[in-house]
Amino acid sequence: MLQSKLQNHTIILASGSPRRQQFFKDLGLDFEIRLKDIEEIFPPELKAGDITNYLAELKASAFENELKPNEILVTSDTIVWHHNKALGKPKDKEDAFTILKSLSNATHQVITSVCFKTTIKTHIICETTQVTFNELSDEAIHYYIDKYQPYDKAGAYGIQEWIGFIGVAKIEGSYANVMGMPVDKVYKYLSTLE
Repeated sequence: MLQSKLQNHTIILASGSPRRQQFFKDLGLDFEIRLKDIEEIFPPELKAGDITNYLAELKASAFENELKPNEILVTSDTIVWHHNKALGKPKDKEDAFTILKSLSNATHQVITSVCFKTTIKTHIICETTQVTFNELSDEAIHYYIDKYQPYDKAGAYGIQEWIGFIGVAKIEGSYANVMGMPVDKVYKYLSTLE
């Protein structure tokens, strides 16, 4: 449905995330993947959604002057915001354990920003989902890290994996957003493009 509306456009997804790529496939979109190595550093004064907005736009700006008039570039960034701090991807096993231990028996926010860039304009959407975890035992955390190796995931977990099934007590907001993209909002925005 959306694909026929966008048939005169080329959608470029600038993300190596298998989950984001799957979302675009599930939306029935034809798209190509173009990746650039971006150092994801943000100014220290930024908080919450300002961080993801900044990083999503930073990723898009790497393609400045490369886009053709019919191309729509999509970049995205997700963080876990907890205790007034951005939790990115864990550096190692110890870091993953520390992160998950801090999320145990607490509520955190998963924030994703998606940047749409064309030769004419740049538009950013930002979504926040509240996620509450049950108390996680050290044993459960170690089991999850050893079995699922969540080193490519912000906040050291994938909600669609074992830890999400046993650990998540409550979600307020978009489930897909916790997986890395507020798909309903992406679909809605792409639907407005001519």
